[in-house]
Amino acid sequence: MMAQFQNLSINNLGDPFIESNYGVHSRQFEVAVLDWFARLWDIQQDEYWGYITNGGTEGNMHGLLVGRELFPDGVIYASRESHYSVFKAARMYRVECIKIDTLVSGEMNCADFNSKLLQNLGKPAIVNVNIGTTVKGAIDDLDIIIRTLEKCGFQDRFYIHCDGALAGLMIPFIKEAPKVTFKKPIGSISVSGHKFMGCPVPCGVVITRLEHVKLLSMDIEYLSSRDATITGSRNGHTPMFLWYTLNKKGYRGLRKEVQKCLRNAHYLTNRLKDMGVSASLNTLSSTVVFERPADEAFVHRWQLACEGSIAHVVVMPNVSVELLDSFVEELVTKRSSGNEGKGFRVPCVANDIGVGNCFCFHHNKKSRIA
Repeated sequence: MMAQFQNLSINNLGDPFIESNYGVHSRQFEVAVLDWFARLWDIQQDEYWGYITNGGTEGNMHGLLVGRELFPDGVIYASRESHYSVFKAARMYRVECIKIDTLVSGEMNCADFNSKLLQNLGKPAIVNVNIGTTVKGAIDDLDIIIRTLEKCGFQDRFYIHCDGALAGLMIPFIKEAPKVTFKKPIGSISVSGHKFMGCPVPCGVVITRLEHVKLLSMDIEYLSSRDATITGSRNGHTPMFLWYTLNKKGYRGLRKEVQKCLRNAHYLTNRLKDMGVSASLNTLSSTVVFERPADEAFVHRWQLACEGSIAHVVVMPNVSVELLDSFVEELVTKRSSGNEGKGFRVPCVANDIGVGNCFCFHHNKKSRIA
């Protein structure tokens, strides 16, 4: 269906909600997608502003830029397991950034957050909240973070950006999940469009409050428009991809895909543990974390993201149980055969995924040298 548009240079210039002098655009699709996300996150059409970005990094950069413009003397607070784009933005904007310790799950340690807020009472807080961390898929507790800010005396002196690159589009369809909504005192939310939604090119969505974005918006005479985006010119094809996906799947289809991802992630975690592989899965997450394979060819073949002694698999809607079985079988085979008959000793990853999930000899008496 979309092939017929590939020979067109579709450019969404400037503000999605304001006409420009360039006629080949898809702003009507962009606004329709933005309206869909505004409804998802409980903000009225006349109270929000947003645009379709090039991906999660741009969404984070825009959200934190709005926070910086609201509070020029503010300090950015982000957990150590936040996406690297958050720290990149802090460097680019020359804003002090304080890293907050995390729990073993990857979630922000709010006790440490409280302590570090109290050390900087004179400066407003710009807080990055993770709705699914990059490596472990952990979800920071938004409600506790808000209460901590208020308890420490930051009422009306904080800005919260929610980085929901992957899970931000999943948790609204999980009944037990905490609500991420503009009914709470947050400033912006961003998600990726090429992750859970599977858009064929990198893209994302950022939504913020209209009252905040006026600080960034400026008139651009030669465009006959206004602009408050990071990039100005934007890919006009991605709004069409996103619009098509949202309309094809609908709320019911997206909910089914979320349920499938969670079910398959639990299946993978259990299969790994049954085979003696240390593994963990956060509640409400489809990111399975396990001991880092020693075989680099295996890592490359499965395109595994690794960090220190752990790796992860993000279970998406296109992943079948058969593929997961194939992955586990190959992992276990490579794990044993790579030691030339000397046996394989399970590495200790207790510090990374918790004692209860570590199958090393020290932490799991049932473990054996394979």
